[in-house]
Amino acid sequence: MKKRALISVYDKEGILDFAKFLISKGVEIVSTGGTFRYLKENNVSVVEVSDITKFPEMLDGRVKTLHPNIHGGILAIRGNKTHMDKISEHKIDPIDFVIVNLYPFFQKVKENLTFEEKVEFIDIGGPTMLRAAAKNFQDVVVVCDKNDYKEIQNQLERGEVSLDLKRKLAGKVFNLMSAYDGAISQFMLQDEYPQYFAMSLQKQQSLRYGENPHQSACFYSSTMVDGAMNTFEVLNGKELSFNNLKDVDIAWKAVSDFEEPACCALKHNTPCGFAIGSDSMDAYSKAYAVDPTSIFGGIVSFNHKVTKDVAQEMIKIFLEVVAAPEFDQDALAVLKTKKNLRIIKFHKKPQCKYNAVSVDGGLLVQSEDKQFVIENKIVTKTQPTEQQMKDMIFALRVVKFVKSNAIVVANNGVAVGIGGGQVNRIWPTIDALKRGKGATVLASDAFFPFRDVVDEAAKHGIKAIIQPGGSLKDQESIDAANEYNITMVITGIRHFKH
Repeated sequence: MKKRALISVYDKEGILDFAKFLISKGVEIVSTGGTFRYLKENNVSVVEVSDITKFPEMLDGRVKTLHPNIHGGILAIRGNKTHMDKISEHKIDPIDFVIVNLYPFFQKVKENLTFEEKVEFIDIGGPTMLRAAAKNFQDVVVVCDKNDYKEIQNQLERGEVSLDLKRKLAGKVFNLMSAYDGAISQFMLQDEYPQYFAMSLQKQQSLRYGENPHQSACFYSSTMVDGAMNTFEVLNGKELSFNNLKDVDIAWKAVSDFEEPACCALKHNTPCGFAIGSDSMDAYSKAYAVDPTSIFGGIVSFNHKVTKDVAQEMIKIFLEVVAAPEFDQDALAVLKTKKNLRIIKFHKKPQCKYNAVSVDGGLLVQSEDKQFVIENKIVTKTQPTEQQMKDMIFALRVVKFVKSNAIVVANNGVAVGIGGGQVNRIWPTIDALKRGKGATVLASDAFFPFRDVVDEAAKHGIKAIIQPGGSLKDQESIDAANEYNITMVITGIRHFKH
């Protein structure tokens, strides 16, 4: 019995050669709409689907393959006599190859189109044929990825497509459909937390390893959102690692929280130096001075252009990554003298509304921490100066990116001391104050259950404290602040980062 292939592809790259190869192996080609015309124009012998269904395409092409003459030929189990007798009775020929790629919903959903225009890129016939063929994989070779044409061709040259490859190709179909349907679901529902959380992600790159060399890792990119981390450009250096990507994400989010020139030096997913300045050079110099030891081997991120003078300073030390939205050509030339230094150019500000963390057997999903101060309630007798209030807000913005319990002490737009990741609040307070020479303000990600933080801050000359409030013992801390003539501001919102 002559074999038959049904071809319906939006992306036509490689299909002409593949169709000609199948014909050379005695396979008859059946096709639809645009694919039929494309093959015909290129002198490929092809049968139109409407000749098989005896029914014309209709509804602007929405209905063309949804017909028993097509799906009977795909779904009939060749080893099942009842199936084969039934399709023979109805004069339906088996379909042995289904080669389909889908309308580009992943791409179109991110474009500036109307809702109705995006809906038109939801493929119906394609997924239906793919799913049918994948279910009947033992008899049908199903192809949803143009990158598989070559392997199929190689196996056909040697005889038949193996059952192992058929099953793998079927698995790829269901893998694709889960992401495709997930993207459509998100687009249609617009639900903050739907009943079923479907993440539509596409493999962007395999990573050399995970957090440690014995762990495997991969980077998956959202099909729905063009965010900062799936649109950046690598201008130089080694392949980015798992830890690099995690760190760069936080470093970029941190500086993106500011309009004025900002620099974040980051190590092990937490800032070790942070400053704003008159330009990138000023911000870097201040951030570097916070902790010249920890910045070594770290990540440095800017929210403004990197100039040659900054580049010349940065190459004096070993850095893993330098990231910014823009680089002078002279700055790039300097940075590229370090051949392994990863240089990242960001094209977008952070876009995601949610973040997710895997736990054993599940996924925790939450909205991003984008809300800031609910209220600035001054609860002490001493009032803050204008500069103290600016520094408190600056320090609190930095706190958002420091692991809890987070304490940041600052002065004049520089986070001179950063403490976090401890199991109580007093240890990071001591750490931050010990390093934070000249600090005048202190910010905390959570309230003070005791007055000990205020007592410690007073010993080091802190003049203003900002914290969420909400402890049953808030008054103890307020009273302590009044004793030391320290101003205290309550925001009403905390910023835990576990």
